[in-house]
Amino acid sequence: MKPADPSSPPVRRLGLGDVPHCLDLAQDRSWPREERKWRLLLENGEGFGIDAPDGGGLAGTVVLTRYGRTAAAVGMMLVASRYNGQGLGRRLMNHVLAEVGDATLFLCATEYGRPLYEKLGFETVGVVEAWVGRFDAGDGPHGGSSPQRKHSRLAEPGRDLAALCALDIEVFGADRSRLLARLFAFAEQVRVVERDGEITGYGAAWRSGDKLFVGPVVAEDDETARALVTDLAGGADVRIRIDLHHHHHQELTSWIAGRGVAQASTTSFMVHGGRALPGDRSRLVASFMSALG
Repeated sequence: MKPADPSSPPVRRLGLGDVPHCLDLAQDRSWPREERKWRLLLENGEGFGIDAPDGGGLAGTVVLTRYGRTAAAVGMMLVASRYNGQGLGRRLMNHVLAEVGDATLFLCATEYGRPLYEKLGFETVGVVEAWVGRFDAGDGPHGGSSPQRKHSRLAEPGRDLAALCALDIEVFGADRSRLLARLFAFAEQVRVVERDGEITGYGAAWRSGDKLFVGPVVAEDDETARALVTDLAGGADVRIRIDLHHHHHQELTSWIAGRGVAQASTTSFMVHGGRALPGDRSRLVASFMSALG
């Protein structure tokens, strides 16, 4: 039987009460059921959805996360498999484009979603690679407790948050301070690397499902990045996932591969309207998560 016409239900705001339906929709598209991730996104961003005309939960979702007035990220763009090809994805994305105004809008696109985004004016400007596996800290110059490598320390909100946010604005090019303030409660740990008393890199590790996500990671060089990743992931009792911005960090990806972590997927990093990305993205090593840019 042909599904009911999905064009009539309006796009509406999602709240935390919609999380169970979001999880069902993710499962329908063979995505993991990641409740912590959905809750963080809906608490810090603006979720939009279309109810399924057949009463079966949500037919589609998307989440918009704003960084001040200058930039925003799109994530969790999902359409139930039974409504494929009926224009729901385009409706949701057009709604987001109308909401975002003049801000620079970016997203990570799978090969399945990229054609739609290209039709809507997004252009690919980079590649983000997801690496997954058991991290082997090793005992070489970039692992273990060797005195030859840099070391990080645990960050403290009262002591480090302001400096961490100032560094992040330089690198990301937009104000993520509200999200980063939440990071201290959300993450297993947040760590920083210092040089001459100044924070030159930071990173976090947080759990979702059966994995430890390592990100965001911001670092002045690969040595700083290796120190952060090693200290964040070295003691993990589960597989890690780290979403690496490959274009600027090819040597780092080779190092990750040598630590027992394998490339799991690749997405296109896309920006709307031919705009230049703000900030110094050469120091953005790993994303917080793909939904947050």
